[in-house]
Amino acid sequence: MTAKICALYKFADCPDFEVLRVDLLATTKQLGIMGTLLIAPEGINGTIAGPPEGIDQFVTYLENDPIFSGRFKDAEIKYAQEDKNPFVRMKVRLKREIVTLRAPKADPRQVVGTYIAPSDWNALIADPDIVLVDTRNAYETEEGIFKGAIDPKIRTFTAFKKWAEDNLDPARDKKVAMYCTGGIRCEKASAYLLAEGFENVYHLKGGILAYMEQVPKEESLFEGGCFVFDSRGVVGAD
Repeated sequence: MTAKICALYKFADCPDFEVLRVDLLATTKQLGIMGTLLIAPEGINGTIAGPPEGIDQFVTYLENDPIFSGRFKDAEIKYAQEDKNPFVRMKVRLKREIVTLRAPKADPRQVVGTYIAPSDWNALIADPDIVLVDTRNAYETEEGIFKGAIDPKIRTFTAFKKWAEDNLDPARDKKVAMYCTGGIRCEKASAYLLAEGFENVYHLKGGILAYMEQVPKEESLFEGGCFVFDSRGVVGAD
């Protein structure tokens, strides 16, 4: 049976994240869904897969069930198809952060950079004053990168803070644009730079995956493939 893959995240206030974990785990198991969800005080993040109808029911539940009080409406969600489920079990994990940066002042629930739609991304990064930064880890950037982007060559996302401190300057770098796989890391990185005094910070809405879906290949400025965290490995490579 074809499996529908769903990658999702949403920054939202979740002081009751421990209670939400119980409900999320019970519902995903009931719908025959497998994969991993992370739930933390700052929101939800994860990738799951299951029968197409099960995934559709789960998304409806996530966006509309009274237990969530609308907190996960308009979550960033991307879909893909596989011949079989790439996951073998379902896990819902309690975390301190849904994407680990260990910088409390970086809170996308409070402030975040300017979202740039994939259709507008090429025009933005063509600006000669833009400093374009890839916020992913080195093993991901090895597979593909936007033309002209700076590769920090970090091994973990937490290392982005030190790299930014050493290589970016709010007095010099007036416009900074960032991107990542699906949007979550650059969203948090943009909140971090804003807290550090940068004024014009932009990030690619939906990340590389949304860009690949929406921008024709002949117009794409992304070179290579995009590493993803499931059985597909790398997508979009020539």
